[in-house]
Amino acid sequence: MDTIEADYVVVGAGSAGCVVAARLSEDPNVRVVVLEAGGADRNIWIHIPIGYGKTIADASVNWMYQTEPDPGVNNRRIFWPRGKVLGGSSSINGLLYVRGQPQDFDTWRQLGNVGWAWDDVLPYFKRSEGRVGPDRDGLHGHDGPLTTCDLQERNRLSEAYIQAAVAAGIPYVEDYNGANQEGVGYYQVTARNGRRVSAAGAFLKPAMKRANLRVITQAQAERVLFAGRQAVGVAYRQGGQSHTIRATKEVILCGGAINSPQLLMLSGIGRGAHLQESGIETLLDLPGVGQNLQDHYQVRFVYKCTQKITVNDIMRSPLRMAIMGAQYALFRSGPLTTSAGQVGIFCKTRPELATPDVQFHYIGFSSDRPAEGLHKFSGFTQNVCQLRPESRGEILLHSADPLAAPAIHPNYLSTETDRRTLLDGLQIARKIAAQAALRPYIASEYLPGDAVQSEAEWLEYARNYGGTIYHPIGTAKMGSDAMAVVDDQLRVRGVGGLRVADASIMPLMISGNTNAACIMIGEKCADMVRGRTMARAA
Repeated sequence: MDTIEADYVVVGAGSAGCVVAARLSEDPNVRVVVLEAGGADRNIWIHIPIGYGKTIADASVNWMYQTEPDPGVNNRRIFWPRGKVLGGSSSINGLLYVRGQPQDFDTWRQLGNVGWAWDDVLPYFKRSEGRVGPDRDGLHGHDGPLTTCDLQERNRLSEAYIQAAVAAGIPYVEDYNGANQEGVGYYQVTARNGRRVSAAGAFLKPAMKRANLRVITQAQAERVLFAGRQAVGVAYRQGGQSHTIRATKEVILCGGAINSPQLLMLSGIGRGAHLQESGIETLLDLPGVGQNLQDHYQVRFVYKCTQKITVNDIMRSPLRMAIMGAQYALFRSGPLTTSAGQVGIFCKTRPELATPDVQFHYIGFSSDRPAEGLHKFSGFTQNVCQLRPESRGEILLHSADPLAAPAIHPNYLSTETDRRTLLDGLQIARKIAAQAALRPYIASEYLPGDAVQSEAEWLEYARNYGGTIYHPIGTAKMGSDAMAVVDDQLRVRGVGGLRVADASIMPLMISGNTNAACIMIGEKCADMVRGRTMARAA
């Protein structure tokens, strides 16, 4: 086995891993090596914003996971795309920049995680961000490498959707990442000059010019290596050959909510009985590994549009496609700059709630599944998801083979609160569609259709047609209880020299899309490794 050596080994060049590697390599006196199972981000559809419709089912840049049959969704398997490329899921996601609510992080702190309250993490959000646009509340960063801006591609249908939401009682909000999340408004996106800004583009690629940073692609991590209970390196496979990389200081797992717990278990860290079932010798019986899985479950409304103004129509017209391509090539504008959701809503299903509990995505096209192409009719979509689900699933091993996908058990809709909140959100969605501003554009409700009226019918539709909105978290949760996997310094409990920094460490789901928070986690982890702490927000 070939062996190389570094001070820090980062496993996974996803949203958090790119940040960790870039920040640690700012010190010219340390050597940083990044292992990425995927390849370079050369696929053109990664960089064109609407290209997520192509990459979401492209095995060359995607792990292409499937859940196990889930009782909560009538034993269906749900497709779970995750990025397998430089930038990870930030290279194939819908580009939406959502921080969540301050209360999310204050709750993390109330669970005993020192340094993770909103005032602690806000400086890290701001450090990463290069906001283009208004910042009336002073809560954005403007000098960071991650460019964010308000969605620029707007049209009369998205404007009508906003007007309908306001008429339905939802206030307009200019900046849901500002002082108040609640309301309807255009999404903020990670884009610059009409091109995606992934974590790789913002953080890793500029850092790769440094002599002390090495990125190894097509490198599948097999296990963390230990001397006793001290992590000392990583075994990985590349091109059919086994290799070893030694870490003189730390190994930092940044593989995400699926791959990080899988690698921990392959390395002998997890629930002992499960490891033994898989033929893996237990190094540390840590029962929380792979547990506490949470995800946002979305349910769609699809409408047939009365006018040929949707992306569906453009994609059926060679002339309009040519115009769209020219508009993008010449001006970096037009439908090709569209994110996965143009207008967002954060609202309460009940007035007595303190903060929003559901999120909506308005999308100017429609499909049964993005990978299968758009509908042949003029169509648009609104999605509904519960922000803070109570349902908990788990990640388990299928086998001790590092190349075998793990078993994903989401356990969707397993609590009454989750079912009730989703049903209430669906009723709000139908109320929005009934407003005068949208009525001229809706020929009919294609899904679920007027036949769905009772709560039993709504729930059955949700079980049969809902799916992930691609936000798995929590499977190596941060905390001090018996099921915690890492402490509030992100160190794996019970061993030395090993941290986890990605969505898996979130103890509870945040109220929105998860990419921004993963980048914040990467920023904060790098400072923890370096022994630094940014001053709390005033």
